[in-house]
Amino acid sequence: MRGVIFDGKQVRVVTDLEVREPGPGEVRVAVAAAGLCHSDLSVVDGTIPFPVPVVLGHEGAGIVEAVGGGVTHVVPGDHVALSTLANCGTCPECDRGRPTMCRHAIGRPGRPFRHGGLPVHQFASNSAFAEHTVVKAVQAVRIPEDIPLTSAALIGCGVLTGVGAVLNRARVDRGDSVLVIGTGGIGLNVLQGARLAGASRIVAVDANPAKEEAARRFGATDFLTSAEGLRDLLPLGVDHAFECVGRVELIRQAIDALDRHGQAILLGVPPATAEASFRVSSLYLDKSVLGCRYGSSRPQRDIALYADLYREGRLLLDELVTRTCPVEEFEKAAADAEAGRVARAVLTF
Repeated sequence: MRGVIFDGKQVRVVTDLEVREPGPGEVRVAVAAAGLCHSDLSVVDGTIPFPVPVVLGHEGAGIVEAVGGGVTHVVPGDHVALSTLANCGTCPECDRGRPTMCRHAIGRPGRPFRHGGLPVHQFASNSAFAEHTVVKAVQAVRIPEDIPLTSAALIGCGVLTGVGAVLNRARVDRGDSVLVIGTGGIGLNVLQGARLAGASRIVAVDANPAKEEAARRFGATDFLTSAEGLRDLLPLGVDHAFECVGRVELIRQAIDALDRHGQAILLGVPPATAEASFRVSSLYLDKSVLGCRYGSSRPQRDIALYADLYREGRLLLDELVTRTCPVEEFEKAAADAEAGRVARAVLTF
């Protein structure tokens, strides 16, 4: 079968990848579509350290092919969106409804694939850049069959992370003001999350003025090419500032943009050793800096919710897909993503 492998030096689209059958509590999925997220590219450039060789991809949707023992919530033929959370479901964090904090699901990559007779790691417990993948049952969330799989694929990362950061982590309230720095795939979902939450002023910032139209479509009330102009719009600052790029100087800008009791939410992924600086005294007026993993999501609940919102016309998915291409065109799609020419490129099998 086809798949995208990174061996530590180069990325290759191979045709002889193998994946094992599902074991107890697992599901085998025929992947139909997978979004190309910057986190995949961050593995390639070393921003996210990960063992190699590895099958990339973590934002996918497809059709259940087979289930292992004990799996009852999905059956072969079901359409599913895939999450990256291979959480155990029984630890104290899972029991508290915080699966993103499950200690059994972080830093323990499996190796269900083989290539050239050797085992290959699975990225983010998912590896959606493969025609077939095996995931834990909790990662496969059934979705209605009338949702295009090319759009449904984006729920599993971009939507869960961006919309989830607004609703679950920041808990933006009606009438709040929001700043979103960076309007790529994650930033656009933060914008529509803020719109869904009822924020009254939603300011998008992106150095590329061509992104204004999309930003406003997803919910921005204002658009700037630099955060330096924020105080001209909102002299007191904002209630919530989301950094969606992963650059330390932009983290500082997010913190400096806060009003009293405001909070900066960090979604972008800088290099693992990166350090950010800010004026400590600026936080004394009850301001906060919040990390956020995967939108603080509960995928079995949230994916179903977002699917319903999409069917009601309240959540935009189709508009996120700015390029669809076969997996063989991975390099072209990656180049477009790196250059910021697409919100999301979707690879198809």
